[in-house]
Amino acid sequence: MRSDARANRTRILEAAMEAFAADDEPSLGSIARRAGVGKGTLYRHFPSRESLVLQMYAYEVWQLTSCVSDLLANRPPFEALREWLTRLAHCGAGRAGLADALDGAVTQTVVVAETYGPVVDALTALLRANEEAGTVVSGLYADDVLLILGCLWRAGPDAEGRDRADRMLDVVLRGLGARPAAGSQQTGP
Repeated sequence: MRSDARANRTRILEAAMEAFAADDEPSLGSIARRAGVGKGTLYRHFPSRESLVLQMYAYEVWQLTSCVSDLLANRPPFEALREWLTRLAHCGAGRAGLADALDGAVTQTVVVAETYGPVVDALTALLRANEEAGTVVSGLYADDVLLILGCLWRAGPDAEGRDRADRMLDVVLRGLGARPAAGSQQTGP
């Protein structure tokens, strides 16, 4: 893909994510305008609403999973875990329209199956780093932690919901036996 086409695709995906955060059913025309491209460009990259929704979900998962190495390289393990789980919680809570659109997608199962593994791998890396640092109990499974975290997405995308999700995340982290390492500046649960 040419660099200009790649840039258009990325702008469309980011505009779509913003649009779905603001409106449960944004029009494709409004997404194209928000991205600064014509409808033809949008349809060249995403021939249907379903393909846009599925690729938007995959892009968001890629953004979430690709930051783990950087988090672990630049923060203590507990801070990296908390930051990533906060991003995960806010990501899910802020995408009610995306969740509804995904529910209606015919090929949803394939995309979710393709993206679930990277999420599990990302969380596993964070959990292992925290086990080694002694900041969580050992033997945690990423699948189990993700299942527990499902409640955070129901907190809502507004400021009150984000505060609620943060409080709930504190409870989840305490349940994982999580605590900041000695000398960490991060306030833990």
